[in-house]
Amino acid sequence: MMLWALAAACLAGVSGDEFSVLRSPQSVVFRDGSWPIPGERIPDIAALSMGFSVEEDLSWPGLAVGDIFHRPRATVLVTVKGVDKLAMPKDGISYPVENAVPFSLDSVANAIHTLFSEETPVVLQLAPSEERVYMVGKANSVFEDLSVTLRQLRNRLFQDNSILSSIPLNSLSRNNEVDLLFLSELQVLHDISSLLSRHKHLAKDHSPDLYSLELAGLEEIGKRYGEESQQFKDASQILADSLQKFADEMYNLYGGNAVVEVVTAKTFDTPLVRKSRSILQTEESTSYNLGYSYNFNYAVVFNIILWLMIGLALAVIVISYNLWNMDPGYDSIIYRMTNQKIRMD
Repeated sequence: MMLWALAAACLAGVSGDEFSVLRSPQSVVFRDGSWPIPGERIPDIAALSMGFSVEEDLSWPGLAVGDIFHRPRATVLVTVKGVDKLAMPKDGISYPVENAVPFSLDSVANAIHTLFSEETPVVLQLAPSEERVYMVGKANSVFEDLSVTLRQLRNRLFQDNSILSSIPLNSLSRNNEVDLLFLSELQVLHDISSLLSRHKHLAKDHSPDLYSLELAGLEEIGKRYGEESQQFKDASQILADSLQKFADEMYNLYGGNAVVEVVTAKTFDTPLVRKSRSILQTEESTSYNLGYSYNFNYAVVFNIILWLMIGLALAVIVISYNLWNMDPGYDSIIYRMTNQKIRMD
């Protein structure tokens, strides 16, 4: 603990990027502290909080074990580019990020898709500014009306029920392309929670859901107006309020059993090279000598077989003990009938 505290104190003035936990259930315990998080281990933190295992052990004291029998039904991770810290309206838990490098939750999405393939969970990975979207399972039906291209996002903003009628723009303008890109990302946050509210039954199933969003609109505003401009300050405050509202809505939709996290990074050290994926892409069957995959009913079948074998073993022990200590002349009806027959003869 002392080493972690010393490292956090040394890195406090070096890196200002943050990993913030806006909402989390009681089964997932994040400790208060200033322990730095390696940027490349953020996907492992998301996986461990959902109850999945990771390839390399994570010796980070900020995440406790929690309740292993009740894991969150959803994990929402929002990455904000162009700012190292946001003034969130509610008190959350924040940790400094050390060596902020680009990351993805592909490993977590693959684990969910493998373990819960029969349950068809909701997996949504979206970067509106790059027109990059990846949907798996029931996300294709839930978010089929979600705007994902820049043209769709622009048209969505000027509809009657858009966020332009409810968010104070202040110094931002509806006629600037950079401002519209930033506002369209806020519209995506609103539409995700709105579309999910129409399918509340999906938040009550047994399969965990994953949402990974990447927002770059604030970074573009900083490049256009400058980080000391009024537009950048107004946009930062609007984004902070929108993220907290989005976190509260997702948390409530999952009945208080969802983890909502935000990563703010001003710049990434190296670019992220992603392999493009298609929803309709068929995976090649390659043998990697891996273990057999199991579904959600594995624990049920295992417990049935385990307790049945224990019951049979106890029954054999009890019967054997009674037979061994049985009095042939008193307990057994066979010996009684034989003795009476001998006497009569």
